[in-house]
Amino acid sequence: MKPILFYSTNGKAKPVPFRDALLKGIAPDGGLYMPEEIPVIPADDINAFSEMEYYQIAFAVSKRFLHEQIRDADLLTIVKDAYNYAVPLENVYERKYVMRLDQGPTASFKDFAARLMGRLMQYYLKRENRNLLILTATSGDTGSAIANAFLGLDNIQVVVLFPEKEVTTRQRKQMTTLGKNIRIIAIDAKFDDCQALVKQAFADPELNCLNLSSANSINIGRLLPQAVYYFYAFSKLKNSPKDKNIIFSVPSGNFGDMMGGLIAHAMGLPAKRFVIATNENDAFPRFLATGRYKKIEPSKNCISSAMNVGHPSNLSRVVALYGGIMDEKGTIRKNPDRVKMQRDMASYSITDPETEKTIQKAYKTFKLLLEPHGAVGWAGLERHLNQTPEDNHPDQLCVSLETAHPAKFPEKILELLGIDPPLPSSLKGIEQKNESYEKLNNEYEEFKNYLKDRY
Repeated sequence: MKPILFYSTNGKAKPVPFRDALLKGIAPDGGLYMPEEIPVIPADDINAFSEMEYYQIAFAVSKRFLHEQIRDADLLTIVKDAYNYAVPLENVYERKYVMRLDQGPTASFKDFAARLMGRLMQYYLKRENRNLLILTATSGDTGSAIANAFLGLDNIQVVVLFPEKEVTTRQRKQMTTLGKNIRIIAIDAKFDDCQALVKQAFADPELNCLNLSSANSINIGRLLPQAVYYFYAFSKLKNSPKDKNIIFSVPSGNFGDMMGGLIAHAMGLPAKRFVIATNENDAFPRFLATGRYKKIEPSKNCISSAMNVGHPSNLSRVVALYGGIMDEKGTIRKNPDRVKMQRDMASYSITDPETEKTIQKAYKTFKLLLEPHGAVGWAGLERHLNQTPEDNHPDQLCVSLETAHPAKFPEKILELLGIDPPLPSSLKGIEQKNESYEKLNNEYEEFKNYLKDRY
């Protein structure tokens, strides 16, 4: 088998091996890297996942993309170290489940991608005696996951930008209390503005000397690990080898999580449909329904703050997967197969009042404790089942993703439910820790000079 190469969604850069795509982050033409081929896992191998631990499934899935690019023994060591925490599948009613991706070191689903990506980057950098400067923008959870995953790594420095007024105190403190090789910058702007500053830095030839890379979900190293937990959920919940009827509901902002699910589907995951649930930033539901794409500018500030994305970067990958071309600015150069997209996906926009009602109803009815992002996912699943009779029956297996721990949003949970959610160990004592972060204006030249002065 030949090593899989990765092409740019803009189609103007030559394909590269995984190592280059991982360390560069974004293609030279401004596009995002995608695998030239998606390996298919045989059904018998997928059925065997039911007897495996999470890290073993992660190894089995990721090695399909990384064969001849990293030794199997090294990859197994890396995934076993990265995935040393639980992945609960909580039954709600009938065959409807919530997969809690909030048990990692920063209580967010971003841990799954960040921990594996960081270890893979360090693996290549140490072998080559190189250093890297990671730039990343966060709408809430990415920053803390990246900062914690890369904390103390010898060959990597990290700069995280976040919208100053759109993250919770606990989300901020998970980033700003670390120090060492981590620098945090607050921008008085939206997430999309922070992401634009990062992308502009990557495209600036005057900064080539800094060896820049990205740890956002625009990096293929973030994306591939997110395919794993879809296989995990299916393998643990299916009734028999013939059970091929799972529906996933994915709360979606920058669309890395949902893209991981679509990659898993292309690899052979037996999925009937993906419910793509957004908050009031509804560019994708409208695109799926009409075929016309229009960015939300500026993005709407919703209580599911990590999903406040007006133009999802990973949408260009979704379009590419279905045979189309979308550039980094959101212009569609070639239309994707929207009929196939509509067959694989249903998408719904959930308002803040609906999100709040879902949190209250889920807790009152099922003792299911959700935070705003998970509530968007659960509300999307409920709406889909109500509107799609053929999917709404007791035997239908459904899994909704809970992407952050409710304790990261204590004010909202206390307001809606009158309870203070118990803290996971990763958040205990964080309020007492000292913070250190800087503030910059939403000006590229100021950000550029900051990087040149310090690195």
